[in-house]
Amino acid sequence: MSELSDITENYYDSDDADRFYYHIWGGEDIHIGLYEEGESDIRLASRRTVEAMATKLKHWPGGTRLLDIGAGYGGSGRYLIKEHRFDVTSLNLSKIQNQRNREFNQLQGLCSQHVVVDGNFESLPFGESTFDLVWSQDAVLHSGNRYAVFEEVNRVLKPGGEFIFSDPMQRRGASATALDPVLKRIHLASLGSFETYDDYRKKLGWENLSVTDLTPQLVNHYAAVRANLESRRKELSAIVSEAYIDQMIRGLDHWVEAGKARVLAWGIMHYRKP
Repeated sequence: MSELSDITENYYDSDDADRFYYHIWGGEDIHIGLYEEGESDIRLASRRTVEAMATKLKHWPGGTRLLDIGAGYGGSGRYLIKEHRFDVTSLNLSKIQNQRNREFNQLQGLCSQHVVVDGNFESLPFGESTFDLVWSQDAVLHSGNRYAVFEEVNRVLKPGGEFIFSDPMQRRGASATALDPVLKRIHLASLGSFETYDDYRKKLGWENLSVTDLTPQLVNHYAAVRANLESRRKELSAIVSEAYIDQMIRGLDHWVEAGKARVLAWGIMHYRKP
């Protein structure tokens, strides 16, 4: 694995990160949510993103094989099993998150339909043309070689298979000064962009099924997480270190400020392999 992969794995495997994401970010779903006017319920908004993405796959029948890369706690996979009867494989770097994923599967009686694999999406441990669909939510940004991720997705997808994903991105021409606090926080030199991912799609010969720009929701989400963290700080400090809470509040501030400065973007992209 790359040095960046090691940093990402070590971060998400820390006790502070695990407890923060599980208790504050969204429980089974730890990605950006879709918020309605005046709403601040992170779990509800996060599940709404899963539902919105899943709607784009409703033409796929039960038994469809789906791979979720950067799957976190696997909430999306369980939703897709229950609502669409897909067979799901979740791949993720964090062993702690994968263990929680397996525990949720066991509690919900889904172990036979939901396989959880420890692994890196820059080198997928699967054969060619294994999956009908690949799914990802707010994970590709963590790669130091995003095109390698796309190449791996292309390799494991069957002909006619689809890749649907969301990702926090930067705007083309975004100010480096405005982006710098966000990038330093997540140990990156850059983020992807709508244009970059479309360039990858073209290189691989994929069809563009849809691109949905939902950038305002990025600010809504990080602001909601920050407000929730601040309001529950006393409760959370019993299980998460004060230093980590302070660090997270600073990091969330950077995301909100960069979002308001219009240097960040977020959306859902849906491509098809020929």
